[in-house]
Amino acid sequence: MSQTKYYIVAFLMFFSCALSAQTNENEDIEVLKMRIQNTITKSDYDRERGDYFNAKDNLENALELAISIEDQKSQGIIHTKIGKLQFTVNEFDKALISLTKAAEIQRELDDKPNLAITYSIKGVLHASMKEYKDALGYLRSAKTLFEEEDLEINIPEVTLNQAKIYLKLKDYKQAKSLLEKTIVSAKKNNQNDILASALIFSGKALDKLGNNQQGINLTNEGLDIAQANEQIENINEGLLTLSKIYENDKNFELAHQYLEKHVHLTDSILNIQRANLSPEKRAEYIDTYNAAEFQKLKTKVEEQESDSNLAKITTILSIALITILSLLTLSLYKNNNIRLKSNNMLQEKNDDLIEAMKRAELASKTKANFLSTVTHELRTPLYAVTGLTNMLLEEKPNPEQIPHLKSLKFSGDYLLTFINDILQINKIEANKVELDPVLFNLKTKVENVCSALNNSALDNNIQMHYDYEKGLPETFIGDNLKISQILINLIGNSIKFTKDGDIWVRVYSISKNNNDHILRFEIEDNGIGISKEKQDNMFESFSQGSIQINRKYGGTGLGLSIVKGLIEILKGKIYLKSELGKGTTFFFEIPLTYAPETVEIKKEDYSKNISKLDISNIKILIVEDNKINQMITKKILNKMNLECDIVDNGEAAVEKVKQNEYKIVLMDIHMPGISGLEATKIIRTFDKELTIFALTAVTLEDKMHEFDEAGFDDIISKPFKQEDFEKKLYEVLAENQNSTASF
Repeated sequence: MSQTKYYIVAFLMFFSCALSAQTNENEDIEVLKMRIQNTITKSDYDRERGDYFNAKDNLENALELAISIEDQKSQGIIHTKIGKLQFTVNEFDKALISLTKAAEIQRELDDKPNLAITYSIKGVLHASMKEYKDALGYLRSAKTLFEEEDLEINIPEVTLNQAKIYLKLKDYKQAKSLLEKTIVSAKKNNQNDILASALIFSGKALDKLGNNQQGINLTNEGLDIAQANEQIENINEGLLTLSKIYENDKNFELAHQYLEKHVHLTDSILNIQRANLSPEKRAEYIDTYNAAEFQKLKTKVEEQESDSNLAKITTILSIALITILSLLTLSLYKNNNIRLKSNNMLQEKNDDLIEAMKRAELASKTKANFLSTVTHELRTPLYAVTGLTNMLLEEKPNPEQIPHLKSLKFSGDYLLTFINDILQINKIEANKVELDPVLFNLKTKVENVCSALNNSALDNNIQMHYDYEKGLPETFIGDNLKISQILINLIGNSIKFTKDGDIWVRVYSISKNNNDHILRFEIEDNGIGISKEKQDNMFESFSQGSIQINRKYGGTGLGLSIVKGLIEILKGKIYLKSELGKGTTFFFEIPLTYAPETVEIKKEDYSKNISKLDISNIKILIVEDNKINQMITKKILNKMNLECDIVDNGEAAVEKVKQNEYKIVLMDIHMPGISGLEATKIIRTFDKELTIFALTAVTLEDKMHEFDEAGFDDIISKPFKQEDFEKKLYEVLAENQNSTASF
């Protein structure tokens, strides 16, 4: 064979092989396209019988095939069907994404028929989301494309959906017009489902436009078509529509009959939908699949049993593993749902608790501010009442005036006690009460309290009895002031409610660990007693039995509340035993640590100590806007031979300090013009050594930082105890004299 012939033969063989390969490739693509179409058809079948999960799986498989052969038209169609399926199972967001993808592909390919279908579904989706403007826009676009492509058969469904939206928007005339067109087109194309729906919705529109009878006629016509063709949804809609039309027509009997039929049919539809859409249905499909796999593997094992026992065991284990994993997957799915619900519930509860805490904090701050304002306004005039009363009693009043002055003093002291009780409760509730443990003689402390209250007991013809356990140590470390306050309140309470009787005070140890004791205190009386129903709230604020008892026996109703709070601060507990008409016993137990000895504190007379100092050149400035308080403070200072000047506002105080040399300034806080705080800040800019006391009725601890920042050396609360006032003055004057002497 010549060389030329050889080349010709080789070329022909190569061309034949290439042509064959191309033919095979074309055949493969056509086969895949057929598989895509078959898978889509199977998906449509699954969707129609309610197997939405398998329908979606088939569509996703078809999409993978379409992508593999770059079949964009099929991709667009599949995205549209996935979107429609997602819309059917109420996954609106996912449906919108799928339909948007489909529309992008179809616009790029200029695939108008399928783009029109996508727009139609998208319009219904937006209508379901109540986005009616967008819905109408997409439906109009779909209708235009169908008309351009002469696809008249698809137009009735679009106009029906447009009419439904106009009914939602209450544009009944426009809805009626569209429905009339739909009825004509549906009859022409023999579309019974659309025709039945259009007739029923026409009945709705006519009813809204006032033509009830024609509405009933059209609705019945649509219902007959739906029943003849077993259109469940249209039957249900028709029944509900007739019920509403008859109700509007005041025919309540027929309205009720159609409503009952509608409810019964609705329940049936819901049960079918729940069965198809629930996770349990999904689990059923999974179990069916696993059962088929199990049977397949079992058959294979039986066929190969004679060949390999090891293979048999391995296969059985695999089957068991698959079954276990399936069950675990289902269990995890359910547990995850439960956990998610629990977490959401906990988050909601946590948010509620945070909000409640914020409201409680705000209420607490409001309460504190209110107490600060009220106590200040009460203490300012009370300072005048108690101060003037003490001065008048010391100035040798007429004998007939003494009882009146003592009554006035008692009222002032009572009012001050009441204010202090309110503040004490506020401090306890705000956790601002601090322990002040010292070494003290417990036996002597209780004796002193009993002795101090003995006169009040004798006024009621009461005999006091005190029993301190024999062998119990006398000296302990603890907050003796709070223990005294507890005893005073409890014994005082017994005195108020006992007449012509006895009170027993007992102290004994109920447990001991080295030097640590748990001591029990008993205060027993044979007074009027407390009823069972009132014992439960005895330790609450303002709870003393009744208004009549409060008025008869006196008291604020705060003492026992304070006692309970103080005992809790001391890490103790309190309880009572009482019987109406026979008496009451209060028990409280607190921990105390034994100490071997105590130090007796000598009480100082600071008034005499001041007179021993050289006070000839001492000048004090009183800054006070209340004339009565000016007079009282001046008289107290003059009684101690101290010279003083008085101004009634902050500006004058600053000028006085600039012009004179004072040792002490007694500065009120609330004054006209600049306040005492501002005046003190100004003085501190040019004189940092001057002693400035805040003489004020403000006592709440949360205000103290303001006084420190302003530059006050100390605070004297009004109305003050004279010995406390004298002590502060003496300490400043003595320190000043010592520093001058050393210089």
